[in-house]
Amino acid sequence: MSEYQYYEFQAIDRPLTKDELEGVRALSSRARISATHFVNEYHYGNFRGDERKLMEQLYDAHLYFANWGSRRLMLRLPTTLLPARNAEPYCAEDALTCWTRKGHLLLDFSYSSEDGGEWDFETSFSLASFTTLRTELAAGDLRPLYLAWLSALTRWELEEGVDKDEYTHAIEPPVPAGLAQLTGPQQALADFLHVDPHLLTAAARVGGAAPSPAIDKDALAAWIRALAPCEKDTLLLDAALGTAPQPGPTLLARHRAASRGMAEPSTASPRRSAAELLDAAHEVRSEHTRQQEQARDQARRAEQRAHESHLDRLAENAEQAWQDIAHLIGQKQPGPYDNAVTLLKDLREVHDRAGTPEEFARRLHALREQHRGKSSLMRRLTNAGLTAR
Repeated sequence: MSEYQYYEFQAIDRPLTKDELEGVRALSSRARISATHFVNEYHYGNFRGDERKLMEQLYDAHLYFANWGSRRLMLRLPTTLLPARNAEPYCAEDALTCWTRKGHLLLDFSYSSEDGGEWDFETSFSLASFTTLRTELAAGDLRPLYLAWLSALTRWELEEGVDKDEYTHAIEPPVPAGLAQLTGPQQALADFLHVDPHLLTAAARVGGAAPSPAIDKDALAAWIRALAPCEKDTLLLDAALGTAPQPGPTLLARHRAASRGMAEPSTASPRRSAAELLDAAHEVRSEHTRQQEQARDQARRAEQRAHESHLDRLAENAEQAWQDIAHLIGQKQPGPYDNAVTLLKDLREVHDRAGTPEEFARRLHALREQHRGKSSLMRRLTNAGLTAR
């Protein structure tokens, strides 16, 4: 069984310099490398670089996954957009860690299968699915961080041989609005981190509606006009030279903070313990199972009603059905043979319902005698249980 590992890095706020590119190329001779992108796949061996240092020094996003179940997503953004104090309440061992380096906050989302044996050859991801999370976080949307905490809670529940009291009494972090209406990148992150969907549903019962992504252009224009001219000049110069992160997300984050356009995490509602959330998730899961069973029962009943109606119509035209069977057999082809067998099985039910099974047996015996030289048909009849009684 071969292994597979995928590494991808992306520089978003600024491209790598020539010297930085040379340093990155020295780490791998087979990677696809540009001033903004690094991608490599390993079917044996390991990446020689240090992902943490590369993120601290060069890149703004990193994705890693292996076919035995290990997954990692790292994001970097300026602390002016997301201070560490806003992210720290959501950090949980083995799910999300954060730290600061040179004016940047680094977020490390991770997932690892419990037994290390989850060989998954079907799953693949792309960093492009997650990079928009940086913009969402910069705008004050903390749902990605809360999803990481839920991922940790999902794993805590599945762990064996540990003291459950260590985490079940833990209190959830502030609940962001909109957990019931995740964005596409947020749903991708929830899938990436194996967040229990029933736990997410339970968690979403607290908090308001999703924050609107719409921007009031008139209000934003008025706010920008009010900025000091020297500040605008600095922003434009940095943007032109690429010496600072792109000003767009920074300005939007500042505007939303000033206008309170982004819903804050819920602090008014009582914070729930991990145990309470897990109990609520169990209730959601049980209700979901009950609804699925109810839906299956309804589908079975509907199917049975449709079948009974079909048999009623067949009973009214039984003689025509026998003629249809003769016509199908006369075509001497596999498809018509199969259709003839299906129709015979239905006719058997019609005669059983009418209390005339002997009549069906007599006509079936005559049909088998008439076509006993057709081995393919005889085999189909026997396999369907259409033999003389």
